[in-house]
Amino acid sequence: MTKPKVLISDKMDPNAARIFEERGCDVDVKPGMTPDELKAVIGEYDGLAIRSATKVTPEILDAAENLKVIGRAGIGVDNVDIPYASGKGVVVMNTPFGNSITTAEHAIALIMAVARQIPAADARTQKGEWPKSDFMGVEVTGKTLGLIGAGNIGSIVASRAQGLRMKVIAYDPFLTEDRAIELGIEKVDLDTLLARADFITLHTPLTDETRNILSRENLAKTKQGVRIVNCARGGLIDEEALKDMLENGHVAGAALDVFANEPAKESPLFGTPGFISTPHLGASTTEAQVNVALQVAEQMADYLVNGGVTNALNMPSLSAEEAPKLRPYMKLAENLGSLVGQLAHGNLTKISIEREGAAAALSGKPIEGAVLAGLMRQYSDTVNMVNAPYLAKERGLDIRSVRHEKEGAYNTLIRVTVGTEQGDRSVAGTLFGTDAPRLVEMFGVGIEAELAGDMLYIVNEDAPGFIGRIGTLLGENGINIGTFHLGRRQAGGEAVLLLSVDAPIPQEVVKQACALEGVKVVMPLAF
Repeated sequence: MTKPKVLISDKMDPNAARIFEERGCDVDVKPGMTPDELKAVIGEYDGLAIRSATKVTPEILDAAENLKVIGRAGIGVDNVDIPYASGKGVVVMNTPFGNSITTAEHAIALIMAVARQIPAADARTQKGEWPKSDFMGVEVTGKTLGLIGAGNIGSIVASRAQGLRMKVIAYDPFLTEDRAIELGIEKVDLDTLLARADFITLHTPLTDETRNILSRENLAKTKQGVRIVNCARGGLIDEEALKDMLENGHVAGAALDVFANEPAKESPLFGTPGFISTPHLGASTTEAQVNVALQVAEQMADYLVNGGVTNALNMPSLSAEEAPKLRPYMKLAENLGSLVGQLAHGNLTKISIEREGAAAALSGKPIEGAVLAGLMRQYSDTVNMVNAPYLAKERGLDIRSVRHEKEGAYNTLIRVTVGTEQGDRSVAGTLFGTDAPRLVEMFGVGIEAELAGDMLYIVNEDAPGFIGRIGTLLGENGINIGTFHLGRRQAGGEAVLLLSVDAPIPQEVVKQACALEGVKVVMPLAF
């Protein structure tokens, strides 16, 4: 079996390459390549490990014919075109926890620096001045810290600030009351935070909702003399407005580690009294650099070798331990999606994925992704679990996932129903043993079959002699039948025949089968 091949294209701790090799991957380390150089070689690799220097653009992704995963050693993925990667079926991972403590500590350091004006005091002292009376700072003890974002890094900042005897309030739409109580902080709305906070720190990603969250309007709502720290993402603060408010004294001090445009060789804030800046140092500690490099190598190797998905930004997480257990279910789900996609006529409008019994206890997102991959493969030959949901949404497909904990006729069951112009069409399958997927129902007719290879689906009137006629027709055309599966609604009613054959059935034979007496539908299938 060929080993997965990984390219490390940015400077990274050398132990990352060792982990890739120990986990069964071949690895090349080529930092500092130009975009053209990367484009020329990326087609050779299954995985790409990067930091912030490599830009993964649509041009790079178009050339990455074999790429399966991109791993960003760090949190920010501004340098990766995630929607385009998703459309190409490439998993994008980051390491959101590897530098959390480091970034949180930098935020605390900047809180202290802005409270005591340490950089300016240091600069003037080293010039030979002794400006003791010019630097009257404030204590942080007893002050209110307002967190905009109380996720992983924000919660660490809260803990450290509480150690400094600060009162912590937080604005975060995703923060639950129970989690706020657990952290010992008060959950508030944004306007309340702006009005009450003595210090404000930001710990949120840059999205359409958070861009310029500290706009000129919102900065005007802050408390007179507020101090602001941002170690999260550039673009969260209106930098021109912040400059004006530092100059007029409404904002007493501000410290930014990140800027809207980086590298920030110039900024309206540079030289403004009360302003402190650092060059995106949030993750710049020896420990953090080692941690994120090792984590991204472990995550990517797990995915390439074992199918485990950790910290992915464009598909559900699936641990390396879960992957083997889920694999037969995902195979069943993909086959059911493929079957209903091949058989359902007309424009699909909706899809429902139901899990019963043992399947209901499993993670639903990987199963949903597998169903959609099988379904959407009827429309594109480059579909996988990553891009299938995007392709389905592009086609306007309404996707619904349902879990039934009560066990039915089978210990475990997956049912896939699609809505078409002719009405709903449903198929269902189960596992025999622990790893043998089987179809057990097709369009309301009970039928047991393995979905594999080339098959022929026939709907006919249940009448004597039909099986002999179809067998004779296939035999006369040199087509060997592998397995033979029958089902019917009632005696003399509509019957379903599903055959596995040793080779694809020519269209001419399909036409001959359609001409047989009592035949309603004939369709070749492939799995």
